[in-house]
Amino acid sequence: MNVIATTGSVLGPAELIAVGVSKTGSLPAAIDKAFDGQLSAALADDKFKGTAGALTAFRSLGRVPGKWLAVVGTGSGSPEDVRRAAGAAASFARDKGLASLRLEVGDHAEFQVEGIIAGNYRFDMYKDEDDRKSPLESVVLVNADADGIETGAVLGAARSLTRDLVNGPAEDIHPQSMAAAARKLASGQLSVDVWDYAKLKAEGMGGIEAVGRGSDRKPVFVHMVYTPNGTPTAEVALIGKGVTFDAGGLSIKPSSGMMDMRCDMGGAGAVLGAMSALEGLGVNAKVHGIFGAAENMLGPNAFKLGDVLTFRNGKKAEIHNTDAEGRLLLADCLSFASEIDEVTHIVDLATLTGAAVVALGEHYTACYSTHDDFARTLIDAAEAGGEAFWHMPLEQLYKDKLKGEMATIKNLGDRWGGSITAALFLQNFVGDDKIWAHLDIAGPALIGSKERHLAKGATGAGVPGLLRWLRDL
Repeated sequence: MNVIATTGSVLGPAELIAVGVSKTGSLPAAIDKAFDGQLSAALADDKFKGTAGALTAFRSLGRVPGKWLAVVGTGSGSPEDVRRAAGAAASFARDKGLASLRLEVGDHAEFQVEGIIAGNYRFDMYKDEDDRKSPLESVVLVNADADGIETGAVLGAARSLTRDLVNGPAEDIHPQSMAAAARKLASGQLSVDVWDYAKLKAEGMGGIEAVGRGSDRKPVFVHMVYTPNGTPTAEVALIGKGVTFDAGGLSIKPSSGMMDMRCDMGGAGAVLGAMSALEGLGVNAKVHGIFGAAENMLGPNAFKLGDVLTFRNGKKAEIHNTDAEGRLLLADCLSFASEIDEVTHIVDLATLTGAAVVALGEHYTACYSTHDDFARTLIDAAEAGGEAFWHMPLEQLYKDKLKGEMATIKNLGDRWGGSITAALFLQNFVGDDKIWAHLDIAGPALIGSKERHLAKGATGAGVPGLLRWLRDL
């Protein structure tokens, strides 16, 4: 997609012309005049109020250039409202298979481009050619600052990479292909180290090894390191859960519960998406991207209920449910990150618990942290990136729910507070000197129907918020 900025009139050559109207604004006079004043009347009939992302479209009928004219709401004109407006226009363009867009919705080019890429995204590579709608090829931003176009493109591409990985079927997205995706990001500033099954076993990754041993596709451990030009302003680690398919292991899920379990690597997908953007954004921090990737399957070697696993930091946990497996991968990854002396902050992301969805619904990421100030920083970064994180209590009283019988801890608490006890389990594997946050993205990682300008499927949850935080560092 080629995106440029220009000045002048929005009425120019394009298959879709989209003009923004704020909550307090009105339709540009030139456009209303082209339709003999009937467009304003039509908007009034539709009770169009300029709400951010609202869109009403009309065939141009030769009155303005192009095939379609769209009026999109820009709300208050804030960066987030502009992002939604641009995303709505791009989503409409994709639904109609339109190749060119001329858009005037205000300033904030970075947010416009990010919204356009997100709204124009569709995962249709497995559909017949006749069932696909062509993406936008060219976009002209009218009367917008051009400085943010390149940044918006990097942010949009990072989110699209995550969405592609999470949407992909498990036959194509598996531990080895996740490792290949990491290797593809390697550059002069980003190194990639992959441990195969034998290596991760030898390195004491007992959680990753156990979860993946029931599949013929063996697990891997991936450690990426981005090093900025110049002296780093900080050193941090991002960790993702990478269960590329979750059948539940011996605690097998029902068929209906498995249908979307290709998305259980959403945390690792988000880490890959974030790492892909660091060089393009010129992030000044040194960033470690870490994930374990495994298929949680049934097989002759599958781990069992009652097993006691030993993790990289030497702690042991007994298994009370093999479907509480993501925390076992994360335990090894958190232990590994905690060994890196220079790392001060660790953030892990995981589609970890249905309990987080019960508590917060599909729109919020549950945020747990050992430091309230850090949680606030991430919540603010998420809001700037167009996401919603909610600070959840890391209630230490609930640790008793994780007391084991043979080992000190077990991998599952009781029915109540399941998202909290999952976070408390993870806390056992974080170094005391580290500032840590856990993001449970089980709700927003995958949506079952179109939501605002995002198509059904993977959303790229976590990527916008993390990249805003890393840029601020």
